[in-house]
Amino acid sequence: MLARMAELVRAMPAERGGALWRLAEPDRQLDANVVRLAPGAEVAVHVEPDLDVLVFVVSGQGRLETGEGAGTRVLEAGCVVWLPRGARRGLAAGPHGLDYLTVHRRRPGMTIGRAPGAGREPETRPAGAEPLGGEPVCLLDRVCPECGRLAPEGAEVRFCARCGTALPER
Repeated sequence: MLARMAELVRAMPAERGGALWRLAEPDRQLDANVVRLAPGAEVAVHVEPDLDVLVFVVSGQGRLETGEGAGTRVLEAGCVVWLPRGARRGLAAGPHGLDYLTVHRRRPGMTIGRAPGAGREPETRPAGAEPLGGEPVCLLDRVCPECGRLAPEGAEVRFCARCGTALPER
């Protein structure tokens, strides 16, 4: 795979950033990406609350900002960094850019199903208390099946204002 990474890195102009490659096999447990940060580009300092991430620097130079005791660390080709979940991290490319491989557990996709805790007894509220919640459970009768636009609440709209498609029956 290292030979292929070198080809990916050489094929993309140095001033252009973005994903050069993504692991895309279905039913995988891992995600991996080869990313290019253009010269001087940055990934702002942030916290990843759920995933540990392993970073391997393929080429270029940059720095890792942790905002913690270690502060800033220099990154260069061949460096491997483990970023534990919950840790602050940000990346900045040097004057020639930064190409790196990230590997982490795959995030589960969004699914339709029971919410966590569904099936338990409902919480009790004092008499007269406002009900909990926000939006109604189902807004599908207000969503255009063609373009996905949401019709305004309370209006007796029968057709989508964007594309003219008939909305589902209420």
